[in-house]
Amino acid sequence: MFSTLSTVYRNPPIRVSAIAIFFFGFSGAATSPYLSIIGITELGLSDALYSALILASAVINVSASVLIGIFSDRLGSYRAPMLFACLFGIVGYGLTYAVPTAGIFMASTLLLIPVFGALNSLIFANVRASSKGMAVRDLIAVNSAVRATISLSWVLVPGLVGFFLASRSSMLPAFLLASLSACVCFLLFFFFLPKTDVPPENHANYAFLASLKEIGSRPVLVRVFAIALISAMLHVNSAVLPLVVTGNAGGTVADVGVVVGIVALLEIVFILFWGWFERRSTPVITLAWGGGIYAVYLLLLGFAQTPTHVYALTLVSGLGAAAIISVPITYLQDLIAERAGLGSSLIAVNIFLSGGLSSLLFALGTGISDYSGTSILGALAGLAGTILVLSLDGPLKRGT
Repeated sequence: MFSTLSTVYRNPPIRVSAIAIFFFGFSGAATSPYLSIIGITELGLSDALYSALILASAVINVSASVLIGIFSDRLGSYRAPMLFACLFGIVGYGLTYAVPTAGIFMASTLLLIPVFGALNSLIFANVRASSKGMAVRDLIAVNSAVRATISLSWVLVPGLVGFFLASRSSMLPAFLLASLSACVCFLLFFFFLPKTDVPPENHANYAFLASLKEIGSRPVLVRVFAIALISAMLHVNSAVLPLVVTGNAGGTVADVGVVVGIVALLEIVFILFWGWFERRSTPVITLAWGGGIYAVYLLLLGFAQTPTHVYALTLVSGLGAAAIISVPITYLQDLIAERAGLGSSLIAVNIFLSGGLSSLLFALGTGISDYSGTSILGALAGLAGTILVLSLDGPLKRGT
């Protein structure tokens, strides 16, 4: 672990990226938990309009991530695109705070904040490009450390923001904090990120349509789908955990908050553990272990009868979740290894696709069973994704 932190510290672009991604995570952690409260309760959006807005925002985010990734590869630098994305965050969050109307909220959520969200993929692309020549085991460790930094922000920020805004009549100041966080990212990139513009020699290979064709190729798509099935378990858990805890398990909303906090803390430690494990194994084997462990957690969650059962599962949940949120980063980047921007944009594609799959699983599960049954269905889907990844690139590898 200490050697990994030393590698991050000694490499200026990676060091800046690690600090910046904490503040990127800060902006999301400060606003996401309260987004529906602000949009529906404070600004008067209907449930249907808010749902459509969130769906459209996700489409814009994945589109922006892919487009900016393609442009960054052609440019041969990620500094300027990251600065560009930061401006969207500064304006989007800041405008919502300064002019709190339904129209501004919708415009920011639909057009500005999703482009800022592309910064996640860009930072990992910059880390990938800055790690050129680095041993694979070191790259894996660095990606794990950077990903753990995001988790750290989600551990610290939501509770702090909730505490400081609890006595206020509005949660809108959270958007001011998010705007300031985006501003910190901009300043970090502007003043401390070295300029390394190295345009590619063959621009034809970096053309827009050629890049989209590369993403749409069968070998890439089937692997992204497999990872999305595994990642969908996290979304299914987010939906069913509060309902199982306060339903079949007989717990309270407070229990939900404590469980989520415990798991978030455990994830930070286990992300570093999986980075260590992955360096001694392979990304596929590591992901298979993580996916299998999390599937076992979801299966057991479906049978939880008391809050104690759920608390006992936090160790299993944190261990499995840490692998699912960290290991796919390197795996997805390696699908288009020569294109840091395009390969890293697959991270956003995976987030979008896994979110869509989890919605289908939730609708199907609640249609044929209850919330516990939905948890079990999510586990089965994750196991299917794990088996698919193993069959494509693991010991069970076959021709594709």
